[in-house]
Amino acid sequence: MALLCLRRPPAAALAAALAAAALLLAASAAQAGSPVFCGQGPELTARQQDRLLQFAARIKQQLDASGSRVALVSRSGLDLDRFQLRYSHAGISLKASANGAWSVRQLYYACDESRPRLYDQGMAGFVMGNDRPDSGFVSLVLLPADAGAALQAAALDNPRALSLLAARYSANAYPFSQRYQNCNQWVAELMALAWAPLPAVPSPDDGRSPRAAAQQWLRDAGYAPVPVAVNSHALMFAGPFVPWIHLDDHPQDDLYALKLQVSLPTALEAFVQRQVPGARRLELCHDGQQVVLRRGWQPMGPGCRAEAGDEVFELN
Repeated sequence: MALLCLRRPPAAALAAALAAAALLLAASAAQAGSPVFCGQGPELTARQQDRLLQFAARIKQQLDASGSRVALVSRSGLDLDRFQLRYSHAGISLKASANGAWSVRQLYYACDESRPRLYDQGMAGFVMGNDRPDSGFVSLVLLPADAGAALQAAALDNPRALSLLAARYSANAYPFSQRYQNCNQWVAELMALAWAPLPAVPSPDDGRSPRAAAQQWLRDAGYAPVPVAVNSHALMFAGPFVPWIHLDDHPQDDLYALKLQVSLPTALEAFVQRQVPGARRLELCHDGQQVVLRRGWQPMGPGCRAEAGDEVFELN
């Protein structure tokens, strides 16, 4: 399972016990290599590792060939089919990363410290964050030069990037509250920091926090978080028993309706498509046997099956 942005993967027993509660969370995936909760996840076989390394290499090849230097990158993680969602976790992939070309700068939840942190992870580690190593999807939104340069500058400026990091993490954080933050929400606020007019994201000295200013700009620019239908009071009441789930930042009307607004990769991509003329999208998937590449904003259907116009690459 890969729904949270945790630094370590989960113990199988804990993951099973909390699986229902985890489905409540519309957040992101483990940064250290696969599943979701704190603990140890199942080890990959040598064959699985080899296929995932080939998949990561194919992604980097497409990034190199794109002419862009910055991409919004999202990956599948936990099976979110019941929510009609494919992607759970997003970050910013930077060709200029000091951690290695096309490493992904992202937010993760440090289990040992019980707090969110920023983390640079190579593309191979990023794709290994899927809970299903024999299949997976990755989406790349390639940014044109000006928008990409501004986002790269914000992402690599540590004081600016850290000014948006919340003190407390919640996997299902409400996007327009400063109380908590999830992985994808940090990316949304980073885009605001990069692309907003200067008065919209002031320094903390003027009495308005960078997070508050970024969220206000996102509202004004039409950022629309994904409404996740929980459809179970039992799941709603699971929050107090899981330290990275919180409900006290969500509007009461949403709680009564069992529908939580959460930042997810689909919302980030839709926002970039509207906000950044010239942004392009690539989607890649693998099924352990082949990689399928699709160009354009039309998402792939279920499974990893090529359609007209898609490119196919065999895995060795």
